Amino acid sequence: MEDKCKIVIVGGGSVGKTCITLRYLNNKFITHYDPTIEESYRKMTILDGKPILLEILDTAGQDEFRSVRDKYLRTGEGFVIVYSITSADSLWEAQSFHEAIEKVKDTTDTPSLTVGNKSDLESQRQVSTSEGQELAQKFRSQFLEVSAKSGKNIEQVFETIARDVRNWKAKKSGKNQSNKRNSSAISKKKKNCEII
Repeated sequence: MEDKCKIVIVGGGSVGKTCITLRYLNNKFITHYDPTIEESYRKMTILDGKPILLEILDTAGQDEFRSVRDKYLRTGEGFVIVYSITSADSLWEAQSFHEAIEKVKDTTDTPSLTVGNKSDLESQRQVSTSEGQELAQKFRSQFLEVSAKSGKNIEQVFETIARDVRNWKAKKSGKNQSNKRNSSAISKKKKNCEII
């Protein structure tokens, strides 16, 4: 059976979600493209020596596309929450995306990764590394600063979130197996119970 991982890339408009995705898929930096409404991609890769199919959904960051947001948040297994280090506003938008994920998923343990993009634009930095790390801690997620332009840490984004999803699924599966064993034991006890 093939291992799959459904990754959703979220964040405000113009933070570089599409550039991160296309850099990972094609190892190229795209400078001009139409704003994304929703694009999905698939890539088979090897993670920790095992094959895994990454299903990547690149989403719109603009407010006018929020109506489709709940649909893709429901189906996602892992979320890459992107902001731009050159935009303080995008950091606060990342917070709103994280809140939406928790609301739609109705849990606080969904795998996520907080990503500060455009690390190549250090002279235009508005968000410090420590601010990004603090936000990631608040989200209970890992943190990376990346550059879609140079390719810095792009592979790590997808490896990290895929590994988190794989571990989350294994943990969830273990809980389900434990619950099945417990209910099986209870049902066996009930079968052996005599009423006098």
